[in-house]
Amino acid sequence: MNARLDYFGNSLAGKVLKHINSANKVLSDSTLPGTTQELVKIRASQINGCGFCTDMHTKDAAHAGETQQRLNLVAAWREATVFTEAERAALELAEQGTRIADAAGGAADEAWANAAKHFDEDQLVALISLIAVINAYNRINILNQQPAGDYQPGQFG
Repeated sequence: MNARLDYFGNSLAGKVLKHINSANKVLSDSTLPGTTQELVKIRASQINGCGFCTDMHTKDAAHAGETQQRLNLVAAWREATVFTEAERAALELAEQGTRIADAAGGAADEAWANAAKHFDEDQLVALISLIAVINAYNRINILNQQPAGDYQPGQFG
């Protein structure tokens, strides 16, 4: 499988990605736990069917010390006993924020209130921004049919 075009080699795409990557860097430097960030990226990517991002974020999470068991259970987090209540709240918000068309008005008040029990205001800003950013990356890679499987942790610096 080949990408539709060399997005990563295109100068205009480079300008676009510079801004998305800058936003992502702000989020990765936030107080939202890194583990939670990777779980959210993985779950949104799974929902969207973005193989490139699912490959990247599962490998990055494993490289950072995430267990294979937890990675295997992200898609079934509701039934899994290996996630904290805070991680569950973030995963729920990520699902609702990714499936925004499925829920009139976006995320349910209950999901928001649950997340607000576990995260302070800056962390909530980071969480909702992260959901938006990973969905942007997913859409770029899906529309371009970016092949998955060859990503190496740290490949993009």
